[in-house]
Amino acid sequence: MTPSRHISRLIEIMAALRTPGTGCPWDLEQDFTTIAPYTIEEAHEVADAIVRGDLDDLCDELGDLLLQVVFHARMAEEQGAFAFGDVVEAITRKMIRRHPHVFADQDGKLTPAGVKGAWDRIKAEEKAERAARRPAGTPQHTSLLAQVKAGQPSLARALALQQKAATVGFDWNDPRAVLNKIREEADEIEAALDRKRADELASETGDLLFAVVNLARHVGADPDMALRGTNAKFERRFASIERALAAKGRSLQAATLQEMDALWDEAKKQEHAEGATAGEPRQS
Repeated sequence: MTPSRHISRLIEIMAALRTPGTGCPWDLEQDFTTIAPYTIEEAHEVADAIVRGDLDDLCDELGDLLLQVVFHARMAEEQGAFAFGDVVEAITRKMIRRHPHVFADQDGKLTPAGVKGAWDRIKAEEKAERAARRPAGTPQHTSLLAQVKAGQPSLARALALQQKAATVGFDWNDPRAVLNKIREEADEIEAALDRKRADELASETGDLLFAVVNLARHVGADPDMALRGTNAKFERRFASIERALAAKGRSLQAATLQEMDALWDEAKKQEHAEGATAGEPRQS
């Protein structure tokens, strides 16, 4: 089977991989539950390629993510639920419906705020239609926060929960107030450390993380992207420690914490100097 630029070839390849007797043993034993973690992982890989500004890698990672969609659609088709074409039809119908100012005979141009308002109204209509299709007796969720998808990574869901609560005014008015909340949560962790209770420490740490996500939201930073940037910075500086030790003929295992801290500070100063030369903002 030869490569192709058309989606039909990818669908054919997945069908071949899932064909009993001649397909791939690993692919054949998978189901929605076992593939779901790979789907999330591939979405993260896409985000990582974007952070690194690597467009070649982004092309590759988008292909990996597309494969996940095809994989799930194939498994659903085998169960007689839906096929890839149904997925495409559903999303194209949704996008056309949610953009009447683009695809319908809309007289005037909508402002960005108007587009957002129309989007929210149409989504509410779609939700009502889905609720009407549910069998009688199906429990109804009335909480505002029930609209936030439960399957998101915890960091993204924390942000979504806060954004949804903010729509009804349940929010901080000043980033400094959030910063005070972070200090409060840190103090509670310190008190929990004295009590040495693992469950309490885990709970208080979660509260601190939630507050930090809130701060990111208030200063206009995406918490996941911000953390990805910090992860990359940590990797970069740690690699600098490794190179500096190797130049001295020393290993990480033989180095003391004080020695590694000193090399970390050197790497940090070097980055600051290079950033100042390039006119970039200082990093922590």
